[in-house]
Amino acid sequence: MKKKQQKTSRYSIAALVVSLIGCLATGVLLLLRGTVGLGLYTPPSVDTLNRYVFIAMGVLVLGIAAYVLMEPKKVSRFLSGRQAKYGSNALVMSIAFFGILIVANALAYQNPDQLADATEDKTNTFVEETANTLEALPEKVTATAFYSTNLSTTSAEELLEKFKAASNGKFDYRFVNPDTDPVAAREAGITGDGKILLSMGGRQEVASFASETEITKALIRLIDPEPRAVYFLTGHGEATTESGEISMSLARETLEHKNYTIASLNLLGTNKVPEDALAIVIAGPLKPVSKQEVDLLKQYMEAGGSLVVMENPIPFTEFGNSADPLADYLASDWGITLEDNVIIDLSSQQPLYAVSDVDTYGIHPITANLTQQYLVIMPQARTIGIQGAIEGVIQTPLIFTTPNSWGEVSFVNAEGSQIAFDPEDLPGPLLMAAAGENINTKGRVVVFGNSFFATDEAFEAYGNGNFFVNAVDWAAEQENLIDLTPRVSRSRTFQPPQSQLYMILIILGVVIVLPGLVILSGIATWLQRRRQG
Repeated sequence: MKKKQQKTSRYSIAALVVSLIGCLATGVLLLLRGTVGLGLYTPPSVDTLNRYVFIAMGVLVLGIAAYVLMEPKKVSRFLSGRQAKYGSNALVMSIAFFGILIVANALAYQNPDQLADATEDKTNTFVEETANTLEALPEKVTATAFYSTNLSTTSAEELLEKFKAASNGKFDYRFVNPDTDPVAAREAGITGDGKILLSMGGRQEVASFASETEITKALIRLIDPEPRAVYFLTGHGEATTESGEISMSLARETLEHKNYTIASLNLLGTNKVPEDALAIVIAGPLKPVSKQEVDLLKQYMEAGGSLVVMENPIPFTEFGNSADPLADYLASDWGITLEDNVIIDLSSQQPLYAVSDVDTYGIHPITANLTQQYLVIMPQARTIGIQGAIEGVIQTPLIFTTPNSWGEVSFVNAEGSQIAFDPEDLPGPLLMAAAGENINTKGRVVVFGNSFFATDEAFEAYGNGNFFVNAVDWAAEQENLIDLTPRVSRSRTFQPPQSQLYMILIILGVVIVLPGLVILSGIATWLQRRRQG
């Protein structure tokens, strides 16, 4: 009987050793799997590594099960003895601790308005202007965030939740996926992704993207609405804002959803610019704007007015060899020229469709929500030039083509004609749009070498609609209603070692060595007490 007990004891010890080996192997393999998830280590096969993890866990479970089968009395004494009593107490305390932690976090998440901002630089607290705006809300505002499946809603949801928590019940929000509910986006006049529609009473405003500044500006426009008139010049074959063959009805609807009043302007008939005009849009005239009209526009600009000029390449108009007084005015007073060429872009599937290079957008409010996100595609475009400095005028290039393009100066729009890059052509990258601001007169101008990108056929493609509406916002001075107090954030980040080996050693020390020392000390204490009885 003693020999049998000794033999069983040896096997049970072997089972414990096997389970210990399985435990260590499981820990090491899980550690490696974690480094794979963090991108610090790339194994030959992730599936093989996962298989080894399951094998190690199986060895651990089998070792423990074998010990229980061979030493049932010892396991029973352990579970009913003093160690089990102390261990159960520790287990209960641990469960209570984690339970309190989970409940506290759940309550904090469900009641964000009760939280205090403990960050050093008050990252989670709105600046004074935003707090005052929320306090001044006369009635409840509902924010509808239009986010497709391609765009993460995490940061936007956190920001909107902050607005809701700080509004005393006057702000609420919801998310709509325009891919699955295109009707809602169309009815709201929303084009593009990541925009937020704010509604209060019968009024609406659109925040172009999720940021404290952008949403606060939209709230201010809701609280204090004022007439915002934008006129589209007519009489020269421009694109119409109503339904038609070449229409900008989608652009008109989008602007109207932002509380703009859109109207037509025939300068030859009225012989004056309306006093309430925040901006005038000249959308692809087929014939030149007359010298008389340009003189009226110049007077308007010198009084602080704004122009959005969109002129197509001459081969796609009826200009012929006629003079272009509007182009002459832009060149002389703003230093922005409309070049006589047609952009050929080989990076596009259709060479006459010029595609913007998202990596070279100019730094400007017009391109603020386009950078690194949206392409702008301009069918049948011409290049824009900036010809030296003009006193008091700030010129900003907005979008460029890729280098794989050129400005064709001898374009012949005839079927079967061969177009190729010639020495006299202008090599890419090419400027397709520019903005100018006169710091003395406060006048503003945005010049596009194309108007087709904002027509109904192309308005909803990529960032086209955003680009046009942003240009009108900036020209009408609606992008800068409020300057929020800047917050200087203190960045405290851990810079991990560049070497993967060092990173793995750190993780080993934190995950394996330190917990292992605690476990070994516990085992040593248990063995010592066992020897002492």
